[in-house]
Amino acid sequence: MSLKVERGRTLARSQALQILFQAEALDKPVDQVLDGDFLLSKGPLNEYAEKLARGCYANLDRIDNALHEVSDNWSLYRMPSADRNLLRIAVYEMRLQTDDPIDDAVVINEAVEVAKAYGTDESARFVNGVLGRIARADELPGHDVEPEDESDVDVDVPDADDQDDETHE
Repeated sequence: MSLKVERGRTLARSQALQILFQAEALDKPVDQVLDGDFLLSKGPLNEYAEKLARGCYANLDRIDNALHEVSDNWSLYRMPSADRNLLRIAVYEMRLQTDDPIDDAVVINEAVEVAKAYGTDESARFVNGVLGRIARADELPGHDVEPEDESDVDVDVPDADDQDDETHE
């Protein structure tokens, strides 16, 4: 695997994954992890990463229901933690983040790249398959769970001009 420089939204997705992983491992809400001492492989915390982590946590039930619906024969908690949390981030970006829409193909490609860096040998293929099912759905599977108020996720994110959706070598 080649060494890739993470910047912009690629870095944000990686950081959000690290925050969600720590919240899960410590059995703490994301807010407590963000308000306390947390570890990032590269810092400081990107504002978009914070938005992703808080948004995923605020909509966790809705996201997990959607993942359950499209993950045939896979219990959410049988998935490796990195895969599970990466899928949560991608579903949030694809279907729940309405203020700054990102093309599904871009989100899926980024998720696959992050899966290669943080997951198992099978993670990239698995993440691609699950997110492909989400992308083909007209609406978010498991949509019977009410979404959280988006005002709960109040983070200023720099303009798109300041962000980078590409992974650079």
